[in-house]
Amino acid sequence: MRPPRRLLLLRHAKSDWADGATPDVDRPLSAAGRRGCELVARHLSDAGLAPDLILCSAALRTRQTVEGIAGALPASVPVLVEDRLYLAEPQALLERLQEVDDGVPSVLLVGHNPGIHALAVALLAPPERHRIATFPTAALAVEDLAVSRWAELGQDTTRLVAFVTPRQLRESAGAAGGDAG
Repeated sequence: MRPPRRLLLLRHAKSDWADGATPDVDRPLSAAGRRGCELVARHLSDAGLAPDLILCSAALRTRQTVEGIAGALPASVPVLVEDRLYLAEPQALLERLQEVDDGVPSVLLVGHNPGIHALAVALLAPPERHRIATFPTAALAVEDLAVSRWAELGQDTTRLVAFVTPRQLRESAGAAGGDAG
């Protein structure tokens, strides 16, 4: 039996607000954002999460997030940077995912709040929705599809496999390393 289709939803890492004159789309990652990417990359590698396709918003911070986790991804994974994903509403994100070819088993979508959070929650069956109360920067939701085709993706059609935040990853790394503080 073929494993279920898998959707990874990643909010961009923390961006830099130092220069107020920088247009929103051009804001880069902050130092904390780059560290968040390192944590997420380590998690992707440790958990064996390797998408077959990456859909990325055209914003600088989302593109830099993909660059920051690239070491944990297969070198051959296609990355599609799309203007329509920039600050997209959940319905627009869903419609883009429904266009994915059925030959693609897993997709990583890198985007923005509030759309990415709302989409992650809406796709889940109601009993699981409470498990994603917030969606901080560099948070990652891993959801398996309960439908066989991307075009069938919609409300209540996924099961939450994992949800991690940089804070959780930092704390678990500290605990694993024996770091009490």
